[in-house]
Amino acid sequence: MPLRILIVEDEMTIAFMIEDMLVELGHEVVQLAMRLPEALQAAQRADIDIAILDVNLDGHRSFAVADILAARGIPFAFATGYGAAGLDEAYKNRPVLTKPFLTDDLRRLLSRAMAA
Repeated sequence: MPLRILIVEDEMTIAFMIEDMLVELGHEVVQLAMRLPEALQAAQRADIDIAILDVNLDGHRSFAVADILAARGIPFAFATGYGAAGLDEAYKNRPVLTKPFLTDDLRRLLSRAMAA
């Protein structure tokens, strides 16, 4: 079943790469958010099934975005170059994809996040 996905990523080339991978997997990217204010607004309003969050958005942490998604009951996962070590303790149980990654890694991440 295709998922409606929010991508929160501040590096344009990585955001587009993730989008291409998701489309290849048969999903729909509803919105790309590249800065924290835009990501916060998307987390509050977007009609999505799941979100993929970069931890560091131009020097700002995305955990406030994660909190909004959690309050709305929307699954999310992190994609970060820091791996699980870059997560605050409150998010250690969330699925994490370490950059760089392949399409199969992203597919597995989505499965884990939706099952969580």
